[in-house]
Amino acid sequence: MNHTLLISALLATLSLAACDNPTVVSVPATPVAVPGPAGPQGETGSQGATGYQGNEGVQGETGKTGDGTTVIVVPAEAAAPAN
Repeated sequence: MNHTLLISALLATLSLAACDNPTVVSVPATPVAVPGPAGPQGETGSQGATGYQGNEGVQGETGKTGDGTTVIVVPAEAAAPAN
């Protein structure tokens, strides 16, 4: 009788150990920041300082006059679209 009780206790222990389910860990989702309503308009900023005025360039010489001919440049025709 002792052997029967010992064997049944051992069998019950092994049966319960075989049915052990792993623990499921649920990770919470990352919270998403939602912007709130816009706040009141701020004050206008102060006027900035005046920037540096550059040096004046050297005055060039006057060019020579033309000989009275006129050149007309005609734009090129548009190419036909490729299909």
